[in-house]
Amino acid sequence: MNASIFYSLVVAVVVSLVLLPQPARAAQPAAKLPANLDFAALDAFLNVAVKTNARVGFSLAIVREGKIVHARGFGFRALAEQLPVEVDTRFAIGSVTKQFTCAAVLLLAEAGKLSVRDSVAKYYPDLTHAADITLLDLMNHVSGYPDYYPLDFVDRGMMQPIATDEVIRRFGTRTLDFPPGTKYSYSNTGYLILGRIVERVSGEAMGDFLQHRIFGPLGMRNTAYEPDMADDRLARGYTVFALSPPEPAVPEGKGWIAAAGALYSTASDLALWDLALLEGKLLRPESYRLMTTARQLPDGSTTEYGCGLRVSALDKRVVWAHSGMVAGFHAWNGLIPSSKSAVIMLANTGSGLGDLPDQILGLLLKEHPNIPKIYGLTTAEAARQFFVEMQQGKIDRTKLAEEFNWFLNAENVAATAKRLQPFGKPAKVEVLRTSERGGMEVSVTRLTFKSGILKVLMYRRPDGIIEQFFVEE
Repeated sequence: MNASIFYSLVVAVVVSLVLLPQPARAAQPAAKLPANLDFAALDAFLNVAVKTNARVGFSLAIVREGKIVHARGFGFRALAEQLPVEVDTRFAIGSVTKQFTCAAVLLLAEAGKLSVRDSVAKYYPDLTHAADITLLDLMNHVSGYPDYYPLDFVDRGMMQPIATDEVIRRFGTRTLDFPPGTKYSYSNTGYLILGRIVERVSGEAMGDFLQHRIFGPLGMRNTAYEPDMADDRLARGYTVFALSPPEPAVPEGKGWIAAAGALYSTASDLALWDLALLEGKLLRPESYRLMTTARQLPDGSTTEYGCGLRVSALDKRVVWAHSGMVAGFHAWNGLIPSSKSAVIMLANTGSGLGDLPDQILGLLLKEHPNIPKIYGLTTAEAARQFFVEMQQGKIDRTKLAEEFNWFLNAENVAATAKRLQPFGKPAKVEVLRTSERGGMEVSVTRLTFKSGILKVLMYRRPDGIIEQFFVEE
């Protein structure tokens, strides 16, 4: 849902947590994120991190360049029994469910059974301003319907089971928070409406529709909608309050979260889902664009939210991401479409992930996997070596592309050597940035000398051949 769900704040629990003395926590060693995506170092980091801040367990999957390259479990799926998190341990994923709800609506639209431009009135005519709100408005969180789950704990009413239509009636008939389509405000209410519309139009229960249209075809064998809580493959959810040790979480009553957040899954299954999205295996191009495009508001601003996905930019790269929180669980799914990469992290403690997913995603972004891999020397070594060759006026022309070979005629090489020789050997070589152009690696490298600093702009093909090498102050 919107935020982590804490243990019910009944009087007895508050007294036990606040008034009774608690044992001091033992100091934990600080976890240090590795400098790059070294999986052994990352696992060591997470093994320490799961023991801090009263966390219980994590599940992690990493997708890089269209392949699942790492999947691990950390900590425990059940504390009392000391059962470890396995790769196939199922966690509640909360609002990450919304991606699947949107996909279900889009699949029905592709089949001609509904339109995202349909008004809510077509299905729920008695809701507030139903004729003025579309299904797309619900998916984009611009409907104005009040959110039934805006807080960070399960209140007394939400502990009891309820018919989802009753939740819709209670919150969908209230005064809107704003005129439809004019503002963005996250609303779980809209997603309950979407889920019931999927069921009405398809004639199937939401779980059945998702199973045969998405989970089954994509091989997501460990994903289920509203699963049986007695299933021993499920992680148990835990919560903390005011520095307490982890306590078993009291879940929401059945019917409350439904299509807004009732899925359980594994990090590996969500990696399959991400790859299906990125590779166009599930949705048609027009549906894919709609799902991954942020809504524009009448005032010209963007919501940075598509359909079940937040759309933003990090390190100048488009990132799609969504978190999910329900009682005792925290989930995060982040994708880098340009490199077909993703990070999926699940925890069985409310707010248990903190900024760990962002940190790991940062390691993927640092790799710049959209830049072609270059055979042979590293960027820094190639820049240093060819600079020295130019200083000496002795060029290994087998390293150069045809046009650059022509450009570097004998007269040019001799004149360049005379200008560069006074600098001597570079004391330090630093790659400042790399990017891609025309299938080549484009790099800017700084060479530091006793007498000054020079910069090198170098273009290299994947086979290591240099297409361009310019030196400037």
